[in-house]
Amino acid sequence: DAAARRTQLELSALPQHTYQAIRFDIGLSAEVNHSDPAQYAAQHPLNPNLNNLHWTWQSGYIFLALEGRYRDNSGQLQGFVYHFANDPQCTTITLPLPQTIAAGSLIDIDFDIAALLNAPSSLAFGQHGASSHSRKDDPITTALKNNLRSAFQLRRIQTAPAATNEPPKPPIDFPASYTAHGFQMSRRFPIPDLPSDNPLIEERIELGRLLFHDPRLSADNSIACASCHKTEAAMSDNRTKSIGIDGQRSRRHSMPLFNLAWKQQFFWDGRAPSLRQQALMPIEDPTEMGETLPNVLNKLAADTDYTDLFAKAFRSRAITATNLGLALESFLLSLTSDNSRFDQAIQSKAELSEAEQRGFELFMTEYEPRSGQYGADCFHCHGGALFTDNRLHDNGLKADNDLGLAAVTQRHIDAHKFSTPSLRNVALTAPYMHDGRFETLEQVIEHYSSGIQRRATLDPNLSKHPAGGLPLSTTDKAALVAFLKTLTDPQYLTD
Repeated sequence: DAAARRTQLELSALPQHTYQAIRFDIGLSAEVNHSDPAQYAAQHPLNPNLNNLHWTWQSGYIFLALEGRYRDNSGQLQGFVYHFANDPQCTTITLPLPQTIAAGSLIDIDFDIAALLNAPSSLAFGQHGASSHSRKDDPITTALKNNLRSAFQLRRIQTAPAATNEPPKPPIDFPASYTAHGFQMSRRFPIPDLPSDNPLIEERIELGRLLFHDPRLSADNSIACASCHKTEAAMSDNRTKSIGIDGQRSRRHSMPLFNLAWKQQFFWDGRAPSLRQQALMPIEDPTEMGETLPNVLNKLAADTDYTDLFAKAFRSRAITATNLGLALESFLLSLTSDNSRFDQAIQSKAELSEAEQRGFELFMTEYEPRSGQYGADCFHCHGGALFTDNRLHDNGLKADNDLGLAAVTQRHIDAHKFSTPSLRNVALTAPYMHDGRFETLEQVIEHYSSGIQRRATLDPNLSKHPAGGLPLSTTDKAALVAFLKTLTDPQYLTD
């Protein structure tokens, strides 16, 4: 999509011909739309983890997601969310070509959002509604479909720049002899983009596991990674702030560590672009492990067990910061969670109670009074088989001096945005939010029901709701908690 700069599509097998027009669909055929989304490779446009446009439990893809903010008649910022989807909405666009297209041509196509909202059918958020999920006979959906053809215009045809596709990165310092790791995941999970330069092998995973639990990675040999990421807390910490070296408290709550193979940004503020980088940062953080990497490497080099393990995991046998990061990354990538009671229920191996089923229904239903829908609208950020979109959002918490992503990007529009954790195992990972401010799931749900703080950076999927949040009943709040507790994975806890 535009935000991710995925704005080009290469057609490499077109036959030589004189073309009079270019034709494409906004949408998918029914066969493709309802095919198994888990079949697509990590970089395929239909991989749900890449596009974040698949309604897993409702079946099918969102063809067009238009989200943003507008000012109402009183000048207050409100959110709008138009999700254009479902088989009948698949729309064919045809653009005449003014000249012959030769190999190596680049066709620039403009998409005019103003036209999409105005021509020929005018849409006003305050008058027609600020939310649409393409339910049958929705007039907003009809207007969008009518307007789509006028929203696309051919801008120009020019010579395409030389292709810059990079080949996969080769494995780093790979041993001559190794045992391949059989990566385990639910067949409902999208295919992850595992690092080609660090293929998962048992030798590196085992080394990473030992390093993760070794307190010698800290300055006084008292704090291990596992000290703040405990198995019984789904690799999180049940303390609001973790205790680091010399009794210091961490700046933020410790995030759970599972299903990380599907993430691209790490830490609450997304500052680390890879696990191998993320894994080394706490070692040198003065409030966490307070050590230096050279000192850690010297400690490991003095241990013959580690020299043997590094020799098995790396061709060079070298104990370096790079190899330390690769080993920790390998271990963390191997941690998956996909065997909750909810997973068993969708395989007809278990049953949900009436309250749990109601909670699931609320979770996956939008709040859109205009169309008679009064759900909890959780799925926009926590949908799909992973129960997270792995993105960063402002979820309306009462602000403090922690700016989240904005401190990394230096962009004011990123203020108060934090990583969206998976809701798998959420009953085990209290307290909640980046600062651990909520002790219970009930408090979390109450926040979304009555505690939302409105501001310019609030996610549109929340700012489209009434002031304060969703008016959920006491019974519905309890049903949501009941459903969330079905996401606990006992197999993971005993791994």
